[in-house]
Amino acid sequence: MQRSITTTFDRPRPPATARPTIGERVERLLERVDPAVIGLLFVVLALAVYYFSNQQRNSIYDHFVWQADAFLHGRFAIAYPVTAGPYQNGLFQDVMPLPGPAAGPSYALLPFPPLPAIVLMPFVAVFGLATNAQLVGVALGAINVGLVWRMTTRLTERRAVAILATIFFAFGTVHWYAAMLSSTWFLAHVVAITFTVLGITLALDGERRERALAALRALRPSGGQRPENEVVATFKESSLFLGWYRRLRPHFEPVQFAAGFVFGVAAMARLTVIFAAPFFLFVGPGGSILRRGVSAALGAVIPVALLLVYNQLSTGHLFSPVYDYLYQIEYLGYMPPGFQIDRSLGIEDIGHVPLNTLIMLGWLPTIPADCSFSSLAACIATKPDQVGMSVLLTSPAYLLAVPIVIRYWRRGIVLGSALAVGAVAFVNLMHFSQGWVQFGYRFSNDFAPFAVVLVTLAIAWLGVRKTTLGLVALSVLVNAWGVYWGVTLGW
Repeated sequence: MQRSITTTFDRPRPPATARPTIGERVERLLERVDPAVIGLLFVVLALAVYYFSNQQRNSIYDHFVWQADAFLHGRFAIAYPVTAGPYQNGLFQDVMPLPGPAAGPSYALLPFPPLPAIVLMPFVAVFGLATNAQLVGVALGAINVGLVWRMTTRLTERRAVAILATIFFAFGTVHWYAAMLSSTWFLAHVVAITFTVLGITLALDGERRERALAALRALRPSGGQRPENEVVATFKESSLFLGWYRRLRPHFEPVQFAAGFVFGVAAMARLTVIFAAPFFLFVGPGGSILRRGVSAALGAVIPVALLLVYNQLSTGHLFSPVYDYLYQIEYLGYMPPGFQIDRSLGIEDIGHVPLNTLIMLGWLPTIPADCSFSSLAACIATKPDQVGMSVLLTSPAYLLAVPIVIRYWRRGIVLGSALAVGAVAFVNLMHFSQGWVQFGYRFSNDFAPFAVVLVTLAIAWLGVRKTTLGLVALSVLVNAWGVYWGVTLGW
């Protein structure tokens, strides 16, 4: 396997003369398996688990199917409300009806960025409004697991570490719940994760390639000229394009540009993902913060600009006004007494942060009143709260990121990942709502790929041992419990 750019976090292997333990024998066996085979097995396993976790897949919230249908018919607005026929949307939430003639067809705008609908367009072109968007989300969620496996192998040379980190993402985070459900809001998270992970992996691959080339150049005799430089020198006087290329090349890194572009595409599914951009200042090819940042920014600005153009064409505004409309009319009475959402604040306001931080870090499940150490049988009825649940309870393996950040915060990949997680989390906490009728904290999907980077590095540093295995196993058990209750309760 090629050397990872972060192998300094890996624990040293035991001497070859030492008698290997069972775990070391398993790890050596894994080293002999093609990583592509392991990735494929992860995809198949995740596909099976996500599929059989929720076989009904009968959610009425398929906004993106209707949006894809509207695109295919040359419209931005969906037909709404449709209350007759086999496919109806009269019970949709999160829509803004448009004025129109009383006797004519009526339409509505959706507040969501368009990428999930674009992903569904080929399916809707074939199956029409019968398209099962939830099934597409299941398949895409399984692909995400394979992509995360590929990403973790760029972070560590130890197969066991990469496998454990991938298991954590696949079954120990709320990505499991989002993928198996894949109704409107959760499908957007699944799609965003796909492109976020691809962007991160491109940056990691680019940095590894850059280091390998630097090592090769160090071995080249001094004074030798790179062949590509000779070609460019030959044509620089006669080619305007090559001349500009030579001027721009010192300030621009193509692979980092591609990483930024793919990352920017993720924002076309979940806009808040774009606030993870600091990651690309510290990770990727380019040689300096400025060159990495400029290259990634030039790539990311293209899809973000397209999103703004989409908003302008569909609503007449650069920033969609639909959420402002929904903020005024949406039902917010689901919070318990003493925790009501303050409508006097803006839709995005720092005043929302304290309450939302409580939901993200401290919200508890619903525990029966008679649950106690003397009556443990009553505790079996403990179930998730539909408002949400602390990420520290749903995915306790995230705690592994804390020591790696404290110890190695000066390392570029640690600092970049931590800043990405913090920035995305903070912007989400400013939003008036954190989601409702959900297991866990679904907004954590927006920063999960960057948090998984930190967890992977932490496992590589600490080793695959009781602590890391135990926290990942506990995360998987809690998410299995949450998925069970979510399906049982019809969420």
